[in-house]
Amino acid sequence: MSYNLSLYSFSDGELARPDMDAVRAVLSPARAEPEVSDGTTEFWIRAADGSEAEVGVSERFISVENPQAGDVWKIVVELTAQLGAGILVPNGTFLCPEDMRAHLPEGMERDSSFVPAITLEAIERVAGPFMDPLT
Repeated sequence: MSYNLSLYSFSDGELARPDMDAVRAVLSPARAEPEVSDGTTEFWIRAADGSEAEVGVSERFISVENPQAGDVWKIVVELTAQLGAGILVPNGTFLCPEDMRAHLPEGMERDSSFVPAITLEAIERVAGPFMDPLT
């Protein structure tokens, strides 16, 4: 069974393009070698503990596919923080930092959960319960 997350940033109600310099800075220590396919830059990342995920960066959002339990989740949290992004979790809730509230498109607040910062605990509270702890 797959598990997918999407990272989005907004500015004045519009989707913001992911900052590729920030993406590379966060993912390069995770042995990420980018491949470009159909306009999407894809990375296969591996954390120091061996946990892995596939990360796809498109023009408007970042997908994280099948993150395994382990330190790869810390990389996802760091990437989200560096981008100033929020996370759309599989149940349809958009988990985002409180300071993003003013930048969301009209009506998106209803399906959002606001936190001071994206953390592992916040993800587990909104997207869990997970069978295995994230880390």
